[in-house]
Amino acid sequence: MRILVCVFSMLVFSSASAEPVEAFWAELQALCGRAFEGELVAAPPGEEGFSGQRLVMHVRECNEAVIRIPFVVGEDRSRTWVLTRRGERIELKHDHRHEDGSPDAVTMYGGTTTNTGTSEAQYFPADQHTRELIEPAFSNVWTMRIEPGETFTYGLWRLGTPRVFRIDFDLGEAVAPPAAPWGWEANE
Repeated sequence: MRILVCVFSMLVFSSASAEPVEAFWAELQALCGRAFEGELVAAPPGEEGFSGQRLVMHVRECNEAVIRIPFVVGEDRSRTWVLTRRGERIELKHDHRHEDGSPDAVTMYGGTTTNTGTSEAQYFPADQHTRELIEPAFSNVWTMRIEPGETFTYGLWRLGTPRVFRIDFDLGEAVAPPAAPWGWEANE
């Protein structure tokens, strides 16, 4: 009997451990095909590139393993957030492209969650590739938060510095999807 209880407990624990990732992934997939406008809530001192720009995220492509979310700043369609399932973890990469579709020299940086997070929030500490590509970013932690039907938050904190960046997107009102991001053909 004790063995059955232990086995049952192990099965329940292992399926429950992936639940936050499954729920977070399902919330993102529920947004697929829709676009949302955002508001810059926090930016590092001296960085004005996003101020006064229209900010739009478009949950453009979703499948069981990958979700691609182009992030458009004004007329700049160079950025796509690429989320990839890695078992009970999620990897976030920032795909940056030039207008001709070619990869930027600084692209595919990001990280993988170190735990299952919650159904509302996932944290992505910088990986080794990021550290090698952008050395000061070794302490970056990106976050994505979802308040269903209300807000999607994309944030960045560079631990130990005043570098904080946050955009809140209004999930209560979808907007017209923007044109495809630069280099989209490379993903198809």
